[in-house]
Amino acid sequence: MSGEDGGRAAIDFSEPHLARVYDYLLGGKDNFAADREVGDRIIASLPAIRAGVLAQRAVLRRVVRFLVGECGIRQLLDIGAGLPTAENVHQIARRIDPATRVVYVDNDPIVLTHARALLAGDDATTVAGGDLRRPASILANPAVRAHLDWSRPVGLLLCGILHHILDEERPAELTAELVAALPPGSHVFIHHLLDSGDPAVAQVQEAMRASLGRGTFRTREQVLGLFTGLELVDPGLVLVPDWRPDRDTPRASSNPVLRLACAGVGRKP
Repeated sequence: MSGEDGGRAAIDFSEPHLARVYDYLLGGKDNFAADREVGDRIIASLPAIRAGVLAQRAVLRRVVRFLVGECGIRQLLDIGAGLPTAENVHQIARRIDPATRVVYVDNDPIVLTHARALLAGDDATTVAGGDLRRPASILANPAVRAHLDWSRPVGLLLCGILHHILDEERPAELTAELVAALPPGSHVFIHHLLDSGDPAVAQVQEAMRASLGRGTFRTREQVLGLFTGLELVDPGLVLVPDWRPDRDTPRASSNPVLRLACAGVGRKP
C-alpha cells in the first residue's frame, strides 16, 4: 500500500469530523467525545438514523458488486472514504476480481492513518489525502495518477459525501469537474440525503449544520442535476433500499428513515 496526503495535518480531537461521526453512528469505536456529541444530537433528532447509516453501507456494497461484477470495472476511486469498517470497498471488489485496484481519498488525518495501517502491504490499494471541494488537487495527486490507468474506465464512488457540500460550494460543478476527467465507460455512484418534505429532514439538517457546519438535504431533481452528462443505469435514481436490493434488504416502507436518502449510478458515454 502506498499513499500521499500532501502533508500531514494536526489532529484536533476537540473538533468533530464527518468520518468519525459516521463511525459512531455505525457503532464503531474510532471516534471521540466531540464526534459522539454530534452523533447523539442527530440521533435525538432522528432516533432511527442508524438504520439509514446501515442502509448507506449496504447500498455501497451492492454498487461495488455491480461495478466490478457486472460492468467489468477493475479500478475504483472512493472519495470521502471514511474510516475502515468491515466490508470495505477493496474487500468487496477483490472477492470478484483480486486484481481490482482501489484508491481511497479522505481529508481526515485519522482516516488516512487507519487506512494505511489496515492496508500495509497491499499493493493494489492506495490512500490519498484530498478534499472533494478541490477536485483538481485530487486528480493531480501523484498517488491517484499513478495507481489508476486513466485510459480505462474508473468507478467513482461519492457515497454520502455530496450532501456535506454546501450549495455555495457548487456541488454540481465539483462533480462535473471529476466526471470530465474520467475515461469513457466510467461509472459514477452517488448516495445523497433526500429532501422528501418530511418534517424530520429539517431537524436533522439543523443538527448537522449546528454541529458540523454543513449538511444539506436536496430534492430528487437537485440530485439528478449532479448526474448531468451521465446516463443513469437501471433502476435510475431511487430510494436507497430500491437500488438493486438483495433478498434481505429492508423495504423503504419499513422505516421512514429509509426514505431520506437516494442512490444512483450514472455511466459516462
